[in-house]
Amino acid sequence: MVTQIKEYNSAQAIAEGLDKELSEAKSSLGEYLRRLDEIRTLAEKSKKVRDVVMKLAGKKPSSNDSPGEITVGTLNIILDANAFHELTAIESVVRGYQERLLVLQKVREGLKMLDQLGDTEGLKFLVLEDEGIPERILFKIS
Repeated sequence: MVTQIKEYNSAQAIAEGLDKELSEAKSSLGEYLRRLDEIRTLAEKSKKVRDVVMKLAGKKPSSNDSPGEITVGTLNIILDANAFHELTAIESVVRGYQERLLVLQKVREGLKMLDQLGDTEGLKFLVLEDEGIPERILFKIS
C-alpha cells in the first residue's frame, strides 16, 4: 500500500481528484467484468468436459486436486493455469474494485460538507491518502 500526503488549494480540487479515481476505478471494473464473463463461459465449458471425462474414467472429481500449485514465501504460483484459476483471480480483482468504488463514493459524499466552507483563500488542504483514497484532511493556513 502506498500512503502519501498531497496538497490541494481547495475542496473542489480534492473532489476532482476523487472523481478521477472513481472514473478510473469504474473503467477498470468494467473491463474486468467483461473479462469475467468471457472466462466464466470458458470455465463452465471446461468443467463440463472435465466432469464427462472423469465420469467416463469412473473417477469422482475432487476440488482438492492442485498438483500444479507451488507456494514460494507468500507467493502462490499456478503451473499450467486453467480457466478456473483465471476465473478465481479475476473475481478477486472485481471484488477489490467494487470495494474501492464503495469507499471512494463514501469519501466523495463526505467531501460535500467541505463545499460549504466558502472562501478558502490562504488555506491549504493537506490530504493523507492511502492508495489514492483520502483518509485525513489537514487544514493549513499559509
